[in-house]
Amino acid sequence: ARQIAANAGAEASIVAGKILENKGPTFGFNAQTGEYGDMIAMGIVDPVKVVRTALQDAASVAGLLVTTEAMIAEAPKKESAGGGGMPGGMGGGGMGGMGGMGGMDF
Repeated sequence: ARQIAANAGAEASIVAGKILENKGPTFGFNAQTGEYGDMIAMGIVDPVKVVRTALQDAASVAGLLVTTEAMIAEAPKKESAGGGGMPGGMGGGGMGGMGGMGGMDF
């Protein structure tokens, strides 16, 4: 309802508020005339093809989400033992270039 009202140049939040105030299931906003009332009495109904397509598309998306939630993947493979160590980079390691620091093996 908000998008239809906004597209018609009406204040969307006001239109949505008035529709929510009325508890009738067929109460709505006629964007063409700017009137509120019983949508069926005003002759405003959704075509079956549009409703069916919307339901089919929604079911398709829901099915896609369900399969994504239950996705099967391979477990990560463990790397070989020789893969550890310092990452590459500038080299020289930390204290390089500081004289007199040699022979400090721990």
